[in-house]
Amino acid sequence: MRLLLVEDYRPLRESLTKGLRETGFAVDSTGDGAEGLWYARSNDYDVIILDLMLPGLDGLSIIKKLRAEGRQSHVLILTAKDTVDDRITGLDLGADDYMVKPFAFQELLARVRALLRRSYRTKNPLLEVGDLRIDLAVQRVWRDGAEIGLTPREYALLEYLAVRAGQVVSRTDIWEHVYEFNSSASSNVVDVYIGYLRKKIDRPDRSPLINTIRGRGYMLGAEPC
Repeated sequence: MRLLLVEDYRPLRESLTKGLRETGFAVDSTGDGAEGLWYARSNDYDVIILDLMLPGLDGLSIIKKLRAEGRQSHVLILTAKDTVDDRITGLDLGADDYMVKPFAFQELLARVRALLRRSYRTKNPLLEVGDLRIDLAVQRVWRDGAEIGLTPREYALLEYLAVRAGQVVSRTDIWEHVYEFNSSASSNVVDVYIGYLRKKIDRPDRSPLINTIRGRGYMLGAEPC
């Protein structure tokens, strides 16, 4: 899934960006509040991780503007401001979660995943599509009981298809949710990774799990009649 990180402390921003990407997320990041607002207005992010004390434009102002414009990306505030009043203000303005620094990276991941499940209306971290089983919490995949090893990018693509199982997902939609704003990947990279996934999860004696819907995109699950 695609995340936006707005954090002005460069070492933390770079560390979080690296860790989130290694986990399989597509991440855009900036240390400036005004630029963060521009990113948030220009792209459809699944989750925005937002500091409050930022140059250019503070985090609370960013939330106010996004919510006033009707933008629904989940916002996780990540800040050193730790009073009860600070938390109440942030949540009342439209933030979906609030974490105080210092924090554990694994807890941040867990909170991001919880927000993603909320985005796609599933509280269960275990997704099943036929005999394909995906554990969103630990990012592991099995088919017919046998575990399948996937790269972070392959897993990210499969997870996005899985949370929208039974729906046709366009190449553009996949690109916008799985790749960063400044990605240098070529235009056919989605098709290439779909091919990688098929080789790993499909079985020669069974109907394919990933179906190409001509002229529209891809769908995980049984192809519609």
